[in-house]
Amino acid sequence: MRRGSLVGLVLDRGIDMLAGLLAVLKSGAGYVPLDPNFPAERLSYMAGDAGLAALVTTSKHAGHFDLRGRPVLALDTLQDELSALPATRIGRDEDTAQPESVAYVIYTSGSTGRPKGVQVPHRAVSNFLSSMAKEPGLGADDRLVAVTTLSFDIAVLELLLPLSVGARVVLADRVTAADGVALKALIASSGATVMQATPASWRLLLDAEWQGDANFKILCGGEALPPDLASQLLKRCGSLWNVYGPTETTVWSTCSRVLDAADIHIGRPIDNTQVWILDPRGELCPLGVPGEIWIGGDGVTLGYLNRPELTSERFVPDP
Repeated sequence: MRRGSLVGLVLDRGIDMLAGLLAVLKSGAGYVPLDPNFPAERLSYMAGDAGLAALVTTSKHAGHFDLRGRPVLALDTLQDELSALPATRIGRDEDTAQPESVAYVIYTSGSTGRPKGVQVPHRAVSNFLSSMAKEPGLGADDRLVAVTTLSFDIAVLELLLPLSVGARVVLADRVTAADGVALKALIASSGATVMQATPASWRLLLDAEWQGDANFKILCGGEALPPDLASQLLKRCGSLWNVYGPTETTVWSTCSRVLDAADIHIGRPIDNTQVWILDPRGELCPLGVPGEIWIGGDGVTLGYLNRPELTSERFVPDP
Protein backbone atom coordinates (compact mmCIF):
# COMPACT_ATOMS: atom_id res chain seq x y z
CA MET A 1 0.00 0.00 0.00
CA ARG A 2 1.32 3.41 -0.94
CA ARG A 3 0.30 6.90 -1.98
CA GLY A 4 -2.20 6.77 -4.82
CA SER A 5 -3.59 3.32 -4.04
CA LEU A 6 -7.02 2.66 -2.53
CA VAL A 7 -7.70 0.11 0.20
CA GLY A 8 -11.17 -1.21 1.00
CA LEU A 9 -12.28 -1.46 4.64
CA VAL A 10 -14.93 -4.10 5.28
CA LEU A 11 -14.99 -4.26 9.08
CA ASP A 12 -17.71 -4.40 11.72
CA ARG A 13 -17.82 -1.42 14.07
CA GLY A 14 -15.12 -1.76 16.68
CA ILE A 15 -11.48 -1.06 17.49
CA ASP A 16 -10.22 -2.95 14.43
CA MET A 17 -12.26 -0.68 12.16
CA LEU A 18 -10.65 2.47 13.54
CA ALA A 19 -7.18 0.91 13.67
CA GLY A 20 -7.54 -0.26 10.07
CA LEU A 21 -8.56 3.22 8.94
CA LEU A 22 -5.54 4.81 10.64
CA ALA A 23 -3.22 2.15 9.23
CA VAL A 24 -4.34 2.83 5.66
CA LEU A 25 -3.83 6.58 6.09
CA LYS A 26 -0.41 6.02 7.68
CA SER A 27 0.65 3.92 4.69
CA GLY A 28 -0.08 6.85 2.37
CA ALA A 29 -3.02 5.11 0.69
CA GLY A 30 -6.66 6.18 0.79
CA TYR A 31 -9.44 4.13 2.37
CA VAL A 32 -12.73 3.11 0.79
CA PRO A 33 -15.35 2.31 3.47
CA LEU A 34 -17.54 -0.67 2.57
CA ASP A 35 -20.18 -1.23 5.24
CA PRO A 36 -20.67 -5.02 5.49
CA ASN A 37 -24.37 -4.43 6.14
CA PHE A 38 -24.90 -2.80 2.75
CA PRO A 39 -26.44 -4.89 -0.08
CA ALA A 40 -23.92 -7.30 -1.65
CA GLU A 41 -24.51 -5.91 -5.15
CA ARG A 42 -23.72 -2.36 -4.05
CA LEU A 43 -20.57 -3.47 -2.21
CA SER A 44 -19.39 -5.47 -5.22
CA TYR A 45 -19.91 -2.51 -7.53
CA MET A 46 -18.03 -0.09 -5.28
CA ALA A 47 -15.11 -2.47 -4.78
CA GLY A 48 -14.79 -2.97 -8.53
CA ASP A 49 -15.25 0.68 -9.42
CA ALA A 50 -12.57 1.77 -6.93
CA GLY A 51 -9.98 -0.64 -8.35
CA LEU A 52 -8.87 -1.58 -4.84
CA ALA A 53 -5.20 -2.39 -4.32
CA ALA A 54 -6.13 -4.44 -1.24
CA LEU A 55 -8.97 -5.21 1.12
CA VAL A 56 -8.80 -5.15 4.93
CA THR A 57 -11.53 -7.26 6.47
CA THR A 58 -12.16 -10.39 8.55
CA SER A 59 -12.75 -13.98 7.51
CA LYS A 60 -16.48 -13.42 8.11
CA HIS A 61 -16.65 -11.06 5.11
CA ALA A 62 -13.59 -11.96 3.02
CA GLY A 63 -15.39 -14.53 0.86
CA HIS A 64 -17.87 -11.95 -0.42
CA PHE A 65 -15.26 -10.12 -2.49
CA ASP A 66 -13.17 -11.06 -5.52
CA LEU A 67 -10.17 -8.78 -5.94
CA ARG A 68 -8.77 -10.85 -8.80
CA GLY A 69 -5.53 -11.78 -7.07
CA ARG A 70 -4.97 -8.61 -5.11
CA PRO A 71 -4.46 -9.01 -1.32
CA VAL A 72 -7.44 -9.68 0.93
CA LEU A 73 -6.22 -9.25 4.49
CA ALA A 74 -8.46 -10.98 7.04
CA LEU A 75 -7.29 -9.52 10.35
CA ASP A 76 -8.53 -12.41 12.48
CA THR A 77 -6.28 -14.82 10.58
CA LEU A 78 -3.17 -12.64 10.85
CA GLN A 79 -2.67 -12.53 14.61
CA ASP A 80 0.79 -14.13 14.53
CA GLU A 81 2.02 -11.87 11.74
CA LEU A 82 0.65 -8.74 13.41
CA SER A 83 2.10 -9.58 16.82
CA ALA A 84 5.53 -10.10 15.25
CA LEU A 85 5.64 -6.59 13.79
CA PRO A 86 7.79 -3.98 15.56
CA ALA A 87 6.10 -1.56 17.94
CA THR A 88 8.23 1.36 16.78
CA ARG A 89 6.61 4.26 14.96
CA ILE A 90 6.70 4.06 11.17
CA GLY A 91 8.62 6.94 9.62
CA ARG A 92 7.85 9.03 6.55
CA ASP A 93 9.13 7.95 3.15
CA GLU A 94 8.55 8.66 -0.53
CA ASP A 95 5.17 6.89 -0.40
CA THR A 96 3.78 9.14 2.34
CA ALA A 97 0.59 11.00 1.47
CA GLN A 98 0.80 14.61 0.26
CA PRO A 99 -1.85 17.34 0.67
CA GLU A 100 -3.49 16.46 -2.65
CA SER A 101 -3.32 12.69 -2.09
CA VAL A 102 -6.66 10.91 -1.64
CA ALA A 103 -7.45 10.28 2.03
CA TYR A 104 -10.72 8.44 1.38
CA VAL A 105 -13.37 7.77 -1.23
CA ILE A 106 -17.03 8.03 -0.19
CA TYR A 107 -19.70 6.62 -2.48
CA THR A 108 -22.90 8.63 -2.84
CA SER A 109 -26.01 7.60 -4.74
CA GLY A 110 -26.73 10.87 -6.52
CA SER A 111 -29.20 11.13 -9.37
CA THR A 112 -27.42 8.84 -11.83
CA GLY A 113 -28.72 5.61 -10.30
CA ARG A 114 -25.21 4.23 -9.66
CA PRO A 115 -23.04 5.12 -6.68
CA LYS A 116 -20.38 7.76 -7.39
CA GLY A 117 -17.06 7.74 -5.56
CA VAL A 118 -16.10 11.18 -4.23
CA GLN A 119 -12.31 11.50 -3.83
CA VAL A 120 -11.42 13.52 -0.73
CA PRO A 121 -7.81 14.75 -0.36
CA HIS A 122 -5.80 15.13 2.84
CA ARG A 123 -5.74 18.93 2.61
CA ALA A 124 -9.55 19.01 2.66
CA VAL A 125 -9.78 16.68 5.66
CA SER A 126 -7.09 18.62 7.56
CA ASN A 127 -8.88 21.91 6.94
CA PHE A 128 -12.19 20.42 8.04
CA LEU A 129 -10.83 18.94 11.27
CA SER A 130 -8.89 22.04 12.30
CA SER A 131 -11.95 24.23 11.73
CA MET A 132 -14.34 21.93 13.59
CA ALA A 133 -11.94 21.76 16.54
CA LYS A 134 -12.40 25.52 16.94
CA GLU A 135 -16.12 25.73 16.18
CA PRO A 136 -18.32 24.01 17.26
CA GLY A 137 -15.23 23.07 19.25
CA LEU A 138 -13.72 19.96 20.80
CA GLY A 139 -11.07 19.65 23.51
CA ALA A 140 -8.90 16.98 25.08
CA ASP A 141 -11.38 16.45 27.93
CA ASP A 142 -14.29 15.66 25.61
CA ARG A 143 -15.78 12.23 24.93
CA LEU A 144 -17.59 11.92 21.61
CA VAL A 145 -20.03 9.10 20.92
CA ALA A 146 -19.56 7.84 17.35
CA VAL A 147 -22.76 6.37 15.89
CA THR A 148 -22.43 6.76 12.11
CA THR A 149 -21.55 4.06 9.59
CA LEU A 150 -18.07 4.49 8.15
CA SER A 151 -19.66 4.66 4.68
CA PHE A 152 -21.33 7.98 5.57
CA ASP A 153 -18.78 10.80 5.48
CA ILE A 154 -19.87 12.40 8.76
CA ALA A 155 -18.06 9.49 10.43
CA VAL A 156 -14.84 11.36 9.56
CA LEU A 157 -15.63 13.92 12.27
CA GLU A 158 -16.69 11.30 14.79
CA LEU A 159 -13.55 9.18 14.43
CA LEU A 160 -10.76 11.58 13.52
CA LEU A 161 -11.67 14.85 15.24
CA PRO A 162 -11.40 13.46 18.81
CA LEU A 163 -8.09 11.78 18.04
CA SER A 164 -6.72 14.99 16.48
CA VAL A 165 -7.22 16.94 19.73
CA GLY A 166 -6.50 14.18 22.25
CA ALA A 167 -10.15 13.54 23.12
CA ARG A 168 -11.80 10.13 23.45
CA VAL A 169 -13.91 8.27 20.88
CA VAL A 170 -16.76 6.20 22.34
CA LEU A 171 -17.53 3.83 19.48
CA ALA A 172 -21.12 2.61 19.49
CA ASP A 173 -21.66 -0.72 17.77
CA ARG A 174 -24.28 -1.07 15.06
CA VAL A 175 -27.01 -2.43 17.33
CA THR A 176 -26.51 0.26 19.97
CA ALA A 177 -26.48 3.06 17.40
CA ALA A 178 -29.90 1.97 16.15
CA ASP A 179 -31.48 1.44 19.60
CA GLY A 180 -32.48 4.59 21.48
CA VAL A 181 -32.55 2.92 24.89
CA ALA A 182 -29.13 1.31 24.40
CA LEU A 183 -27.67 4.54 23.03
CA LYS A 184 -29.02 6.50 25.99
CA ALA A 185 -27.34 4.03 28.32
CA LEU A 186 -24.03 4.29 26.46
CA ILE A 187 -24.07 8.10 26.64
CA ALA A 188 -24.64 7.89 30.40
CA SER A 189 -22.10 5.15 31.15
CA SER A 190 -19.33 6.69 29.05
CA GLY A 191 -19.68 10.20 30.43
CA ALA A 192 -20.06 11.48 26.87
CA THR A 193 -19.93 15.22 26.30
CA VAL A 194 -20.57 15.42 22.54
CA MET A 195 -22.53 13.55 19.89
CA GLN A 196 -23.16 14.16 16.21
CA ALA A 197 -26.16 12.57 14.52
CA THR A 198 -28.93 13.04 12.00
CA PRO A 199 -32.37 14.28 13.08
CA ALA A 200 -33.66 10.70 12.89
CA SER A 201 -31.10 9.51 15.44
CA TRP A 202 -31.84 12.39 17.79
CA ARG A 203 -35.54 11.54 17.65
CA LEU A 204 -34.60 7.95 18.51
CA LEU A 205 -32.97 9.23 21.70
CA LEU A 206 -35.90 11.48 22.56
CA ASP A 207 -38.31 8.56 22.10
CA ALA A 208 -36.19 6.69 24.65
CA GLU A 209 -36.80 9.60 27.07
CA TRP A 210 -33.21 10.84 27.05
CA GLN A 211 -33.04 13.84 29.35
CA GLY A 212 -29.70 15.21 28.19
CA ASP A 213 -27.16 17.19 30.18
CA ALA A 214 -26.47 20.88 30.68
CA ASN A 215 -22.88 20.38 29.53
CA PHE A 216 -23.67 18.22 26.51
CA LYS A 217 -22.91 19.46 22.97
CA ILE A 218 -25.18 18.38 20.11
CA LEU A 219 -24.29 18.46 16.41
CA CYS A 220 -27.16 17.81 14.02
CA GLY A 221 -26.74 17.41 10.26
CA GLY A 222 -27.34 15.23 7.23
CA GLU A 223 -30.93 16.47 6.93
CA ALA A 224 -32.77 19.71 7.67
CA LEU A 225 -33.18 20.35 11.40
CA PRO A 226 -36.94 20.67 12.11
CA PRO A 227 -37.95 23.42 14.56
CA ASP A 228 -39.88 21.02 16.81
CA LEU A 229 -36.82 18.80 17.19
CA ALA A 230 -34.57 21.78 17.83
CA SER A 231 -36.93 22.98 20.54
CA GLN A 232 -36.73 19.65 22.35
CA LEU A 233 -32.95 19.37 22.00
CA LEU A 234 -32.33 22.90 23.27
CA LYS A 235 -33.87 21.87 26.59
CA ARG A 236 -31.45 18.96 26.91
CA CYS A 237 -28.01 20.36 26.11
CA GLY A 238 -25.49 23.10 26.66
CA SER A 239 -25.26 23.94 22.96
CA LEU A 240 -26.97 22.83 19.76
CA TRP A 241 -25.24 23.19 16.38
CA ASN A 242 -26.79 22.87 12.95
CA VAL A 243 -24.18 21.69 10.42
CA TYR A 244 -24.51 21.55 6.64
CA GLY A 245 -22.45 20.40 3.69
CA PRO A 246 -22.35 17.98 0.76
CA THR A 247 -19.86 15.11 0.51
CA GLU A 248 -18.21 16.89 -2.41
CA THR A 249 -16.99 19.68 -0.11
CA THR A 250 -15.80 17.42 2.73
CA VAL A 251 -18.47 16.66 5.31
CA TRP A 252 -19.61 20.07 6.65
CA SER A 253 -19.12 23.41 4.90
CA THR A 254 -21.09 25.62 7.28
CA CYS A 255 -22.19 25.55 10.91
CA SER A 256 -24.47 27.58 13.11
CA ARG A 257 -25.22 27.53 16.82
CA VAL A 258 -28.97 27.29 17.29
CA LEU A 259 -30.23 29.57 20.06
CA ASP A 260 -33.87 29.77 19.04
CA ALA A 261 -35.88 26.96 17.42
CA ALA A 262 -37.69 29.60 15.35
CA ASP A 263 -34.41 30.78 13.80
CA ILE A 264 -32.60 27.86 12.16
CA HIS A 265 -30.17 28.41 9.29
CA ILE A 266 -27.02 26.82 7.92
CA GLY A 267 -24.79 29.51 9.40
CA ARG A 268 -21.42 30.73 8.22
CA PRO A 269 -18.73 28.90 6.23
CA ILE A 270 -16.05 27.00 8.11
CA ASP A 271 -12.40 28.06 7.75
CA ASN A 272 -11.05 28.59 4.23
CA THR A 273 -14.49 28.06 2.69
CA GLN A 274 -16.65 30.40 0.63
CA VAL A 275 -20.39 30.10 0.01
CA TRP A 276 -22.43 32.04 -2.56
CA ILE A 277 -26.13 32.07 -3.42
CA LEU A 278 -26.35 32.47 -7.21
CA ASP A 279 -29.19 32.87 -9.70
CA PRO A 280 -29.47 30.84 -12.95
CA ARG A 281 -27.12 33.30 -14.70
CA GLY A 282 -24.40 32.80 -12.08
CA GLU A 283 -24.98 36.22 -10.51
CA LEU A 284 -25.20 36.84 -6.76
CA CYS A 285 -28.76 36.83 -5.50
CA PRO A 286 -29.98 39.87 -3.54
CA LEU A 287 -30.54 39.32 0.18
CA GLY A 288 -33.65 37.23 0.74
CA VAL A 289 -33.90 35.99 -2.85
CA PRO A 290 -33.64 32.18 -3.22
CA GLY A 291 -30.95 30.69 -5.44
CA GLU A 292 -28.50 27.84 -5.74
CA ILE A 293 -25.71 27.27 -3.21
CA TRP A 294 -22.19 27.33 -4.65
CA ILE A 295 -19.30 26.32 -2.40
CA GLY A 296 -15.59 26.97 -2.88
CA GLY A 297 -12.40 26.69 -0.87
CA ASP A 298 -10.09 24.13 0.67
CA GLY A 299 -12.88 21.64 1.28
CA VAL A 300 -13.65 21.12 -2.41
CA THR A 301 -12.75 17.53 -3.31
CA LEU A 302 -10.95 16.02 -6.30
CA GLY A 303 -14.14 15.06 -8.12
CA TYR A 304 -15.78 11.70 -8.74
CA LEU A 305 -13.63 8.61 -9.14
CA ASN A 306 -13.76 7.40 -12.76
CA ARG A 307 -16.59 9.86 -13.52
CA PRO A 308 -15.05 13.21 -14.53
CA GLU A 309 -18.09 14.08 -16.63
CA LEU A 310 -20.23 14.24 -13.45
CA THR A 311 -18.14 16.78 -11.56
CA SER A 312 -20.56 19.46 -10.38
CA GLU A 313 -20.00 23.11 -11.23
CA ARG A 314 -21.43 24.11 -7.86
CA PHE A 315 -18.17 23.17 -6.13
CA VAL A 316 -15.40 25.56 -7.11
CA PRO A 317 -11.75 24.77 -6.23
CA ASP A 318 -9.49 27.63 -5.31
CA PRO A 319 -7.32 28.81 -8.24
